[in-house]
Amino acid sequence: MLDAFKNLGKLNELKKMQDEFKKERMTIEKRGVVVTMNGNFGVDEIKLNPELGIEDQQSALKEVINEAREEIQKTLAKKMMASGIGF
Repeated sequence: MLDAFKNLGKLNELKKMQDEFKKERMTIEKRGVVVTMNGNFGVDEIKLNPELGIEDQQSALKEVINEAREEIQKTLAKKMMASGIGF
């Protein structure tokens, strides 16, 4: 029974952490192309550079999305480790 309450407490902590992660934002810019990604890995904003050709915009967009995803993953992993929640 005690384990059930302990697990419930951990679930509560995880829910709070998930809510905090939703607020996290990462903005990356390359060659004038900007992407902002949230802690749920959703893209909140994209700004293209009209001075670039379509292929250059596509390439830059792919780069910034991938980098934003990697950086948000690192940030969230650090927060998880710092939280001290153990399983």
